[in-house]
Amino acid sequence: IHADGMSLVIFSRKFCPKALRERVATTDLVHAAAKRAEETGSRFYFLGGSEEVNRAAVEEMQRLYPRLVFSGRRNGYFSRAEEEAILADIVASRTDILWVGFGIPLEQRFVSRNLDRLSGVAVIKTCGGLFDFLAGKNSRAPQWMQDMGLEWLYRAMLEPKRLGKRYLLTNPIAIYSLLKHRFAASGQGG
Repeated sequence: IHADGMSLVIFSRKFCPKALRERVATTDLVHAAAKRAEETGSRFYFLGGSEEVNRAAVEEMQRLYPRLVFSGRRNGYFSRAEEEAILADIVASRTDILWVGFGIPLEQRFVSRNLDRLSGVAVIKTCGGLFDFLAGKNSRAPQWMQDMGLEWLYRAMLEPKRLGKRYLLTNPIAIYSLLKHRFAASGQGG
């Protein structure tokens, strides 16, 4: 389980025999993955965001990680009719790590709908607004807020209408998934 939110970590500490050790923000994870991909030759594909944001995110990653290979990139504005060609491009370009940034719940639906067509891709990571951060469109919380697990609060203050609803809807779903995993692992049902 990748805990991108602090609530999941706190909940796991209280209710799971094996707690999640820490929160790993996707905005940090992408950098660790890029460093490793430079060493291994793994290929990234960025799918999502506006054309401007997507292009700027790729350019920023290439600036930071000059040996990082991008197998491709595509903005997130396309029709279902175009989806098949995009999937074919992702697979044909030998993508190792696909980053899907459409926002919740669109990115989860896209991945669920197309998982079987992406069988050659080693890792598929939904990443929400990651491309906006990489492109410099959105800023991260001050470091002290990140360290205290309060980045969600900073973001909610910047975008209360959009993110308040998101946190109210997604946190219960994440907690349900964690409980289901806990009970399945302990043999108590699920």
